[in-house]
Amino acid sequence: MKPGYLIDMDGVIYKGSEMIPGAVEFIRALRENYLPFSFMTNNSQRTRLDIMTKLVRYGFDVEEKHVYTCAMSTARFLASQKPGGSAFVIGEGGLLHSLHNNGISVVDSDPDFVVVGEGRTLSFEMLEAASNMIKQGAKLVSTNPDPSCPTAQGIRPGAGAITTLLEETCGVKAFTVGKPSPLMIRGARKEMGLSAAQTTIIGDTMETDILGGVQMGYRTILVLTGGTDREDLQNFAYQPDVVVESIADLCAPEYLGVN
Repeated sequence: MKPGYLIDMDGVIYKGSEMIPGAVEFIRALRENYLPFSFMTNNSQRTRLDIMTKLVRYGFDVEEKHVYTCAMSTARFLASQKPGGSAFVIGEGGLLHSLHNNGISVVDSDPDFVVVGEGRTLSFEMLEAASNMIKQGAKLVSTNPDPSCPTAQGIRPGAGAITTLLEETCGVKAFTVGKPSPLMIRGARKEMGLSAAQTTIIGDTMETDILGGVQMGYRTILVLTGGTDREDLQNFAYQPDVVVESIADLCAPEYLGVN
C-alpha cells in the first residue's frame, strides 16, 4: 500500500522568499516513485493555479491538482450547506474564485454568509458592514484560524485575528474550515483518492498540521524548519509520529515507503 502526502508550504518547502534545501528533490522523488501528494495551505489569497505557477517558478514539478487551499475547502462547504447561496467576503482573489466556482454569489447586502479570509484591503467600513450583516442573521465562516500571516516585512493579521474581532463584536462563534479542521484535511485526502491509513501529513506547526493529522488518524511528520522547535514538543499532549530537521531528510527510502 503506497503512501500519499499532504504537505504544508511556508516553513516546510520555503520560508518567506527563501527555498528550504531538499524540498524540490523530495517532490522529485515522490514523482519518480508515483506517490500522490498535495500542497495543503491555509492561505486563501491565491488560487490553486497561482500557487502552482509560483511553485513551478521555484523549480517544482507540479500541476494544479497538487494544490489544495482552505479557500477551496470553504467554498465547497458553503455549497454543501446552501447550494446557490450568497456571501459577503473579506478576502482576495483565491477565495472569490473558489466561491464563484462552487456557485456561491458574492454580494454587498443580505448575504447568507459572511466569509473571512486573508486580505490586504481590509477597512473599518468592511468590518462595520460585516458586523451588521451578522447581527441581521448572516452566518460567520472563517477560512482558517491562523491569527497572523508571514510577510517579507514580518507578519500581518490573519483570518483568525479578523474573525475574532467579528466574534467579539457580534457575540457569535465562527465556523472555521481550514487546518486543523477535519473538513479540509479529509477533503484534501479524498481528492487524492487515499485512505486514512495511506496518508501522511508533513508540517512545521503543531497546532494546525500535526493536530489535524493526529485527530484524523494520519501519520504525521514534523519538520523543524518553521514555527516549532524540538523543545516545544513538551508543551503538547499529542506528538508527531516522526520529527526531522528538514524536508531534505525525507528523501530517504524509509520515509518514502518504497523499500
